[in-house]
Amino acid sequence: MPAAALKSKPLPTQSTVQRPVLFDSPVEPVVKRPLPAGRPREWYVTHNRRLKAMRLAIALLDSGIYQPAQARNETIRGTAEEIGMRPPSDTTCHMVRAFMRYSR
Repeated sequence: MPAAALKSKPLPTQSTVQRPVLFDSPVEPVVKRPLPAGRPREWYVTHNRRLKAMRLAIALLDSGIYQPAQARNETIRGTAEEIGMRPPSDTTCHMVRAFMRYSR
């Protein structure tokens, strides 16, 4: 293994500490509302799966994975772990690749 790969990360200093980004935008954040009542259970499952797949697709695109062929299940599950999400199912991984296909 190269010696450069064995270096430890530097301790955070005043210049490397992450700060929240404040946007000067006239757009206000969207207010979360409860999901509509009375729908079949499958609707709620699909809705939440789509939201999770969209978050994962955005995270993958931000990390430099642009092609659906690059996004294997292991890659998608690793990204989910990085962003603090439970590992997605095979169906959700398939949906992530579908979102990436249509993001071009």
